[in-house]
Amino acid sequence: MKDQERMLAGKLFSPVYDNSKIRSACKQFNESEFWHDQSALHTLQELMGKNGKFWHVTPQFYCDRGYNIFCGENFYANTGLVILDDAPVNIGNNVMIGPQVGIYAVGHPITGETRQSGLEYGKTINIGNDVWIGGHAVINPGVTIGDDVVIGSGSVVVKDIPSHTVAVGNPCRPVRQITDADRQYWAAQVADFEQDPDTSAPKFD
Repeated sequence: MKDQERMLAGKLFSPVYDNSKIRSACKQFNESEFWHDQSALHTLQELMGKNGKFWHVTPQFYCDRGYNIFCGENFYANTGLVILDDAPVNIGNNVMIGPQVGIYAVGHPITGETRQSGLEYGKTINIGNDVWIGGHAVINPGVTIGDDVVIGSGSVVVKDIPSHTVAVGNPCRPVRQITDADRQYWAAQVADFEQDPDTSAPKFD
């Protein structure tokens, strides 16, 4: 099997490959005048596996391959996002990621003598729709996060997280459901804002 096939199959593979194009794109993006010139962002987007209509990443950003990252519509990531995409990373619609988050779809063998071989393994990460991942969280290989989920800041996600939950901790565990009462509360907050918006705030397209 080729290393790409081994990687997708979850088998050990050699991490030696030509990633000069994506590293160059990340470097240019991280050093760019991002708020004034988004050409480096567009170059980075072209190397991704898929981008939705609104794909917004704030420098600094790093990924291993790029082509294994698949994002839906309306994706936002704050500064310091690292995605080790030696296996596919599938991200749904309306996902927000806080600062200094790590999404790691690659790992190393547990035994020291096997690690010395330099071989790695990858496991696909799936992140659903309407997910908010708090700052400094870590998402480990093979994890699936459901829809409508909040991952608390600093959490370490090592197991699947079901939909419609708030999950926190190390290891990360669901602590409660997201309920209709939550939805009603936040809908009321939005309605209150819309009745008395700050008209002095700048408008962005």
